[in-house]
Formats: sequence, structure tokens, C-alpha cells
Amino acid sequence: MQDIYHNLFDLVTFRHSVTHTPAPLGFHQHQDQYEIYFFLTGDVHYFIEKQVYQLQYGDLLIMHSNELHRPNFQSKKQRYENVVIHFNPSLAEHFNAPHFDLLGCFHNRAFGERNRIRLSQPQIDDIMKLFERMGLHRRPQAQPGSDILYLSTFIELLVFINRAFQNQDKQEEPAVMPDKLSALFAYIDENLDQDLSLDVLEQVVFMNRSYLCRLFKKHTGSTIHEHILFKRIAKAKQLLREGSTVTDTCQLAGFNDYSNFIRTFKKAVGLPPRQYQAQQRRV
Repeated sequence: MQDIYHNLFDLVTFRHSVTHTPAPLGFHQHQDQYEIYFFLTGDVHYFIEKQVYQLQYGDLLIMHSNELHRPNFQSKKQRYENVVIHFNPSLAEHFNAPHFDLLGCFHNRAFGERNRIRLSQPQIDDIMKLFERMGLHRRPQAQPGSDILYLSTFIELLVFINRAFQNQDKQEEPAVMPDKLSALFAYIDENLDQDLSLDVLEQVVFMNRSYLCRLFKKHTGSTIHEHILFKRIAKAKQLLREGSTVTDTCQLAGFNDYSNFIRTFKKAVGLPPRQYQAQQRRV
């Protein structure tokens, strides 16, 4: 257990940010990290897998490491404020109780669904107090023992989030994603190893490619090509972790050209596929 405490602030990172010029952020995942995102102000549509959440003050988002997500800023000249926490799930597992799973809200739901928890005003007040305490314990001038208080407050936060998740309406779903795009996302996920050119996709959803591209950009803030590329890279990483050869991974993830796969993977991940696989085996 003492290894957990060796560098606690690296295992649970806390950031409260305010900006009037949010930098564009592409599709991403957090390998071996879970994310808690609390929205305060701005005009943001948040894409997670096949859903788009139109955020309002006090919305809480939860994402585990395999869920693809990105914010889509509707206005670049508006105050944008949020709180973001990333943490290693292995940390929370040490504090589970037989009757209470601290990671239940991340695991006990369908992939890419029920990521948003819409909090009441009293709940917003309570979670803001927890964030304030975490921020205070992280200050450079904090007294000895603040790392322990930081950890205990974080565990309290996970209890709070799981209770809110369990009590929310399970039927609540975002309504800003057109059915055509939902069908497109499903087709892409199920056919990553197939031809996903615009020639094919416009036939799948019975929509002109120009309009389809504009609709996709409007709701996700990105392009269809970028989305497909990231999904294929994510699939390749999964296959490599599971022991597939680099050659098989190239084909199964939908990269028809081996050299292009090596080059694209290295650019996206920072390591060539074989080196990435070797690194994962050592973890």
C-alpha cells in the first residue's frame, strides 16, 4: 500500500481552469486514467463516443480510459470555466468496500452512455465544497499531511459521484445528436477494418457527402476522417495490448498500407507499434 502514497499528486491531478480563449482539443482518450469533468461556464457541446451533451452549469461528466471524447466550443470569445480531475483507477480500488464500488459509475453502464450526471443546486453546492478543499490541500504552502487530506477528500468525491449516479434518471439521454450521425457512429465502430470512405458512408446513411460532413463538423467540432483515424488508432492500441502481431493489427484496425500504419501510429502515440507493445508488456 505504501507505494500508492509515493507521489499522490501524480495519481490524482486536479485542475480548475478559467479562460476566454479555449484552445481547440481533438478527439482523445486517457490511457490508464479516468476523468471527472465539472462544467461551470461557457457554450460547449461535449462529444463522448456516440453522444453529444449540450452542457449547462453544474453538469458532471465521467469518462473511463477507453471512452473517446472532446469538447466542441460553440463560442471562442466566451468565458470558459471547468474543473477536471484525472486519476489512476487502481488507486480507488484500494478503498472499495464490499457494499460500495468507488468505480461503479465508470463501469456499471453501457460504453459511451450515461456519462453526464445532471446535478441539483444543493448537489452543486456540495461538490463545489469538495473541489475547494482539494484545491486548498494542493497548494504549495499546504501543511504536512495535506496529501492525506487531499486523498480523503478525493475518496469522498467518488462516494458523492456514485451516489448521484445511482440516483439519476437512467432514461435521461442527450437529444442533440441526429439519428443519421448515431447510425454513422455505429457503422464506423462495427466496420473499422472495412472501407470507410465518403463514397461508402454517404450510402450507409443515405445522405449527400457534403451535407454529411457539415453535419458531423457541427455536432462534433471535427471531421469524419479525424474521427475514423483516431478510432483506428485506439483499436490498434487495444489489439497490440492483447498480443496481436503488428502485421495483423494493421489489417484488423483498417490500415491497408503497412508503412502508413507505422508512420501514423508513431505520430499519434509517440512510439512505433512494436515498441508500444513491448512497453505495455512491461507495465
